Amino acid sequence: MDRISVYGISATGYHGVFDHEKRDGQKFIVDVVLHTDISRAAASDNVADTVHYGEVSELVVEQIQAGPWDLIEKLGSEIAEAILAAYPTVLQVDVVVHKPQAPIPVPFNDVTISLSRRQKQHTAIIALGANLRDPQATLAAAVKELGQHTELLRVSPLASTKPVGGPPDQPDYTNQVVEVRTGLSPHELLDLCQQIEAAHHRTREIRWEARTLDLDLIVYDQLRLDDERLTLPHPRAHTRGFVLAPWSWMDPDAVLDGQLVSRLAAAAADTPDIIRL
Repeated sequence: MDRISVYGISATGYHGVFDHEKRDGQKFIVDVVLHTDISRAAASDNVADTVHYGEVSELVVEQIQAGPWDLIEKLGSEIAEAILAAYPTVLQVDVVVHKPQAPIPVPFNDVTISLSRRQKQHTAIIALGANLRDPQATLAAAVKELGQHTELLRVSPLASTKPVGGPPDQPDYTNQVVEVRTGLSPHELLDLCQQIEAAHHRTREIRWEARTLDLDLIVYDQLRLDDERLTLPHPRAHTRGFVLAPWSWMDPDAVLDGQLVSRLAAAAADTPDIIRL
C-alpha cells in the first residue's frame, strides 16, 4: 500500500494529568502516516483523487486543540479515529504524538506514543447481471473474483429476468445479488467491480445494451453519497425487481431506504417476469 506522510504537525494543547497542564497548555507535535492507494491521483493528477495532506494537518491540529485529555494515548487515538472517519480511502493510519515539554523531573529530550489503527470493515450489496455468452458461468466466476478481494457474506439464488430498457430483442438476463464485507472504500469497491467487468469484456457503447457482465454497487453500509462517479444507495435499485427479488431471497429482512426489500420487490413492475433458477 502507498503512503502519505506528514511529520512535525504542532499546536498548543491542554492535555495532561496535572492541573497546570490543562490550565497553561504546552506544545504537542504529531506525525501521521496514511496508508492509501495513490494510483488514481497519479493517473489523473487531480487533488480530488487523493488524500489532501493539508486538510489532514488541519484536522490533526483541531484534535490537539480539542479535549482536554489526561493522556497522550487518548489524544493519539482521537487523531487516528478522526482521520479514518474523514477519509474512507485511508486503510490504515500510523500516529506518533510527541510531548517534549512533559513534566518529568529529570533531563530528557522527548516523550512519544505510537499507534496504528485500521479502517473499519464495511458491508455492501452488489448486484450482478449478464445476458451474453454463458451468463451463469460468468456470474459464478465474478462472484469468485469478488471473494478474492472481499469477504463474501451471502450469495443469492440466480434469477432469470426479462431485459428492462435498452435495445430490443435482447436475450434474457441472469441476475444475482451478493453481500460482502470489505475494508475498501466505496470508490475502491466500484473500481474493483469495473475491473472484474473489464476482465469479462464488458463494453459501454449503448445504454442498457446486452452485456457480458454488469456489477452495480447498490448500498454501502448506510452511506449516502452523490458524486460524479457514484450515487449511494443506487438511485434506481428501489424499482428494479431483478435486483430486489434475488436480494429478498438472500435476505428476507433486508431493508433499503427504510423499506423492506421484499415489499419493494413485490411492487416492482418487472417482478412478475422473474424466474428463480
